[in-house]
Amino acid sequence: MNTEELKTFIYLSKVKNFTLAAEQLFIAQSTVTNRISELEKELGKRLFSRSSKTVTLTEAGEIFLRYAQRILELQDTSMEEMNALDLHSRKFSVGAINATYETYVKPLIDECLKDNAITSINVTLGHSLDLIQQLQDNMLDMVFSAVPLKRLGYACDVYDVDRVVLVCGKGHNEYPDGVSKTQLAKVPYLLCDFTLSEAGVFIRSLFPKNHVFRLDVDNSSKIIPYLEKGLGYSFLPYKLVKDKLESGTLEEVALKDFTAPNVTTYLIYHQDYDVKRFLENRFEELHQMN
Repeated sequence: MNTEELKTFIYLSKVKNFTLAAEQLFIAQSTVTNRISELEKELGKRLFSRSSKTVTLTEAGEIFLRYAQRILELQDTSMEEMNALDLHSRKFSVGAINATYETYVKPLIDECLKDNAITSINVTLGHSLDLIQQLQDNMLDMVFSAVPLKRLGYACDVYDVDRVVLVCGKGHNEYPDGVSKTQLAKVPYLLCDFTLSEAGVFIRSLFPKNHVFRLDVDNSSKIIPYLEKGLGYSFLPYKLVKDKLESGTLEEVALKDFTAPNVTTYLIYHQDYDVKRFLENRFEELHQMN
């Protein structure tokens, strides 16, 4: 298989029409047909179910789509890395979940880039499991994750441990003496992406099964403006909202009959990768914690 066949396959899976795919790829429809036929012949599987007007992915096609996308991503990453050699002698590819970026990753990037013209940094934000997969595909050098990885050949260090606090907009706390579990289940709660961590499991356990949250945002920092406007309550890492609490735009809500777990950030990387180059002074502190 070649790159053009993969690109055609991915595009056809999106538009689900041979004619449309040909028009938007600026190639003949017969070329689209031939590329898909060659790909199916090489794989020994039908990738599409065809009808008179549309095509849909088969079960094999659905599986292969994920791998085709990763193959092209790996190709792009390798080209970027080789091109970077001409300009930068230090290149880092960092993956981070949204909840960790502002608190941990951005300060490191700022320090790494400060007065340093030889460094290039690529940052990918996403979910822990997706980032870990990209690390294993050699698309990332290191990952700041909410979940650990226990696998031979990889280091998984506890980068930081933070407490989880329930917060709301200043002056909008209806429970100045503290909120109970029963009361919390009835508040307008704004949910963010703790899903896979211990904190995420804990938070969801506080609400009924299939509970509909007032807001469900796939980015912790994006919830803060809604909280500041007094539109609800949310559990967030303390360090993420520390400045807001100190400036008085948010306030912490006490918990009456329960306690919240801590949230742990893990730094995951290949064991032979020199992570010290990126972390600099933080490296010694990190390994004193473990």
